[in-house]
Amino acid sequence: MARSGRSGPPGRPDAADREHPQHPRSIAVWRLRSRGCWDDAAGLLAPHAAHDPAVSLQRAALLGERCLFTSAGWSEAEDALRAAEALASSDDERGAAACERGHLAYAATVLGVRDRADEARAALGRAAALLAPSAPGRPLLDFRRGLIAEHLADSPQAAEAAYRRAHAGATAQGDMLLCSFTYRHLAGLALRDGELAEARHGFTESLRIREELGYLIGTAPALVALAGAEPEPEASRLREEAGRLFRLLGGVPTWLADQLAPKAAA
Repeated sequence: MARSGRSGPPGRPDAADREHPQHPRSIAVWRLRSRGCWDDAAGLLAPHAAHDPAVSLQRAALLGERCLFTSAGWSEAEDALRAAEALASSDDERGAAACERGHLAYAATVLGVRDRADEARAALGRAAALLAPSAPGRPLLDFRRGLIAEHLADSPQAAEAAYRRAHAGATAQGDMLLCSFTYRHLAGLALRDGELAEARHGFTESLRIREELGYLIGTAPALVALAGAEPEPEASRLREEAGRLFRLLGGVPTWLADQLAPKAAA
C-alpha cells in the first residue's frame, strides 16, 4: 500500500458551513471539490475568506487538496494558508491552521516535491497542543498523525492506534468522508498483515461511502485499493473501472497513474 497515504483528506473544507450543510454555497463548493474543480471552489470562497477565519481555512484546505491530487499549485496553497494563519485568533482556529500546515508539508514530502517531514511533525504537534481532546478538528488531526506514523516514520502500530482514534471520532461526529479515509487506511494495514477479510471489508466500506457522498475524485483510489485485496478477475475489473474514472477526470489524482499505467499497457 505504498501510495495509499497520498490520498489522505485535507479535512472537511466545508467546515465553515457545517451548521448549515444545505447552504447553497456549501453545496456548490462540495460539488466542485468532489469533481476536482478546486480553483472554482476556492473562487466561490474568496470574497468571504478575507474576514472570516473559518472560510479562510476552508479555502486553504481546498487548495491544499489540489496540491495533493495534482502535485501543483503549491505557492497558491501556501499563500492561502498564511492568510488563514493570520486570521486565526482562538486555540481551535490556530490548531486547525497548524493541522493544515502539517498536512501540506506532509503532502510535499510524500509526493517527493520537497522534504518537509520535520515541518509536518512540528506543525501537527503544535495542533495537538492547541486542540482540546473534544475539539471538532481532533479526529482529522489523529488521522494525519497516523499518516505521519505510517508513511514517514514506518511505524504501523502507532499509525493503527491513531487511525482508530480518528475513526471513532469521525463516527461520533458523523464525518463520513473522514470515515472513508480511516476505513481505507486501517484496511491497508490489515492487508499488510495478511488479514484479507478485514482488508476487503474496510476497502469496501471506504468505496461505498465515497460513492454515496459523490466524492468522485476519491473513488478511483478506493477502487484501486479494493482491487489490491481481491482475486482475479474481480481485481482487473476494479482497476479497469478506476482507469476509466481516472481518465474522465483528466488524470487526477496524478499519483495513481503509476498503478494504472501497467494495467492499461497490458
